[in-house]
Amino acid sequence: MKKIGVLTSGGDCGGLNGVVKGAAQMAQAYGASCYVIPNGYAGLYNLIDFDSLVELNADRADLVNANDAGSEAGHSRVKVKKIADEHKYDRIKKGLNKFGIEGLVISGGDDSGSVMVDLSEQGIKCIHAPKTMDLDLQTYSVGFDSTVNRIAQFAQDMKTTGRTHNRIMVMEVFGRYAGHTAFRAGIACDADAILIPEVPTDFDALYAHCKKVFTHRILTSDVKAGTYVIIVAEGLKNADGSELYDESAGIDAFGHKKLAGAGAYVQKELSKRFKADPEIKEFMKKSKMFVEGIYESPEVRTVVPGHLVRCGASSVYDVNFGKEVGAGAVVLLQNGISGVTVAGFSNGKIMYIPSKEAIKQRHVEAETVAFYEKLGVCFGRQVNAQAPFPLFAEKVGKVERYLSL
Repeated sequence: MKKIGVLTSGGDCGGLNGVVKGAAQMAQAYGASCYVIPNGYAGLYNLIDFDSLVELNADRADLVNANDAGSEAGHSRVKVKKIADEHKYDRIKKGLNKFGIEGLVISGGDDSGSVMVDLSEQGIKCIHAPKTMDLDLQTYSVGFDSTVNRIAQFAQDMKTTGRTHNRIMVMEVFGRYAGHTAFRAGIACDADAILIPEVPTDFDALYAHCKKVFTHRILTSDVKAGTYVIIVAEGLKNADGSELYDESAGIDAFGHKKLAGAGAYVQKELSKRFKADPEIKEFMKKSKMFVEGIYESPEVRTVVPGHLVRCGASSVYDVNFGKEVGAGAVVLLQNGISGVTVAGFSNGKIMYIPSKEAIKQRHVEAETVAFYEKLGVCFGRQVNAQAPFPLFAEKVGKVERYLSL
């Protein structure tokens, strides 16, 4: 191939500029040209109307800062199949032909990946570079490491205000219906409780753990100070399995409910239990905090960092992985392979799997949750302390060097 297009789609995150730069630099190594198709699938659909495209030659690629989060190529959330234009695929092909683009490097998550599968089935040669900070694809995905590092740092910083005011701090984070971001960031920041969609929340069990840990910290502190930190995924479910989401927010371009309010819901449930618990008033008096009618129970506060966890800088791991899958995608195209997802690069080999398999949603494993429950982390459910230990030692063969969380 002499001309390759690169586009990024879906939510922005760290590592994407690594994908863009890696694709451009590998194209140069093959003596090919790499062009930015701006603003995701919206730009691809409207490619026929562009007068020119930016070529990522050596000088222009040099201006792409791989360490920056976000994408030099821009984003949009557009499901091509839903475009009300019966000639949409012909329109896209005419746009590609106009600029002589023979193949596409597409970086995105499960939604964007499903569009890539759709385009591939329409005869458009493309490779999927996995990207989602949710880590819910079958492969590692660009953006996850950057995001969980930011969440963990925010949560660690949040403890200072929590301890100063003796508050219970709840942080709600992205992740939709898979709890990887909340889970891994929560473990890293020593969160006391982690609430994820995979484990429906029993608020009585959560409150019991919160009350025990929080009151113990304050009563054993020489300055009567303590906090309790909860990381909650936006796709939180009640013990009955019902979802929590903002009915008024509608749905996005891919038909997903816009999740919101999980953190506020946790705050409400805990506050209600603190106020109704007669033992809490005695605790407040014992810790010399009680002021009748003003300060009779601990405060619960919610923080929603939102897009702050997906912007700013990329982690070293995401930049490396991004460059490898971006460059690897170009190698696959140059070798006549398309319709697949780059899974990683190891021992000189570019690993790939069918994209239909790669975009299947992956959840936090029950065994991993049980492992961390043994370490004292609360996942909002009753734990049987007498249950057999769920781990067995097993010798493994060769271990790949890329993340396989």
